[in-house]
Amino acid sequence: MKNKKNICVIGSGFSGISSATYLASQGHNVYILEKNSKLGGRARQFSAKGFTFDMGPSWYWMPDVFEKYFKDFGKDINDYIKLKRLDPSYKVFFDDEVIDIPADYNSLKDLLDSMEEGSGDKLDEFLAQAEKKYKVGIENLVYKPGLSLSEFIDKDTISGIFELDVFKSMYNNIRKYFKNEKIIKLLEFPVLFLGATPKNTPALYSLMNYADIKLGTWYPEGGMYKVVDAMINLAKEKGVKFYNGEDVRKFSYVNKSISHVITSKKTFDVDYVVCSGDYHHFDQNILEEKFRNYSKSYWDKRVLAPSSLLFYIGLDKKLKNISHHCLFFDKDFERHAEEIYSTPRWPSEPLFYASFTSKSDDSVAPKGKENMFLLMPVAPDLEDNKIIRERYFELIISRLEKLTKQNIKDHIIYKKSYAIRDFKKDYNSFKGNAYGLANTLFQTAILKPSLKNKKLNNLYFCGQLTVPGPGVPPSLISGNVVAKELLKNIKS
Repeated sequence: MKNKKNICVIGSGFSGISSATYLASQGHNVYILEKNSKLGGRARQFSAKGFTFDMGPSWYWMPDVFEKYFKDFGKDINDYIKLKRLDPSYKVFFDDEVIDIPADYNSLKDLLDSMEEGSGDKLDEFLAQAEKKYKVGIENLVYKPGLSLSEFIDKDTISGIFELDVFKSMYNNIRKYFKNEKIIKLLEFPVLFLGATPKNTPALYSLMNYADIKLGTWYPEGGMYKVVDAMINLAKEKGVKFYNGEDVRKFSYVNKSISHVITSKKTFDVDYVVCSGDYHHFDQNILEEKFRNYSKSYWDKRVLAPSSLLFYIGLDKKLKNISHHCLFFDKDFERHAEEIYSTPRWPSEPLFYASFTSKSDDSVAPKGKENMFLLMPVAPDLEDNKIIRERYFELIISRLEKLTKQNIKDHIIYKKSYAIRDFKKDYNSFKGNAYGLANTLFQTAILKPSLKNKKLNNLYFCGQLTVPGPGVPPSLISGNVVAKELLKNIKS
């Protein structure tokens, strides 16, 4: 290749591997520098005492995005990973009842009708709108770089935008169709766990309900890390090189370009740099001040999605009354949301989520034992210490035992916690956030931090703090979007 470039991608999460693979497929010399010893970014995996734990993402939603990614390279995702659709999609614990959410759509409609008369037909209406938003969002919006308004000024996009309910809230949109509080909570949960309060989230994000209900909840056999593994294998097929344990310390510059990336071990020559690590860290701590995209005050004003308190637990027995995914909504939903977003503090009576991958996969736990992952969303940048973690562990386990009607605590044979200070240490995560920027109206599309550095000719950003936003599928897309922009620059 005549115009072959050295391209350094910093970070081996979904967006980093995605961007590297797209760039390498065009014949460039691409290498990924990963700070940690294990590849995968927040989607790493570890094993202990015969248990295997995914450290971060555990939901496989929007399967079409993953399929498209592999298809872009002439591959079939099914050649790399084995997927199964979960049924029930998940189990929800309220204070007075437990509900299984069926994968079958007609069964779900029947369930909702039993909770609120006529809500099955209302679900049809709600999801018809959500499907339009999903299709416009996926086809016309999320693959745009968000560099200028002109990107959105074409007939299809403009006509689509009017149907997106960008200026309405999820809160009001859902209540237009439903009155039953439990149904409302079921439809609001993707927003609460991934972005902002329903009152501050544009109704556009009902597209997540379409993804959840119509496209389904899936599980890659062996855990979410199997997706990372598949992507690494595909990247290597395209020529991407990986370097572990390379913590980027600084850049050197020639004129208005980065000339070298300097890590704790080596110096790398570069023509272009794609930063898929924490945007804030690189913008504020690694770049020289004169090359920064944004000021400290700009970053301090960003609304962040939650951080998380996580527990990885191994049990010496199988549990009853649980499913692969379990949501615990037995406490006040809005109060917990306020304690994350409005008045940030450790929650008084938190909602939480539990995943038991061993219900679907015998390979992740020893025979007769159970693998348990607990997640409690919390505000970023809170004080985080062992005493606080243990207090919440006791609280969550007690509620889990009560709601599932069994002894759990006495059967724990492995336990590890992970929270705000770990996100900061392992990922240089801004304020210890787990999911990037909140999906608010004023942090959408062109209002997100730019994927291109405005002062250097060869520095780009991808991942959860830029377009299109938080979550695994958006991160995959982010890698695609940034690669396209970089390739345009090479050709110009």
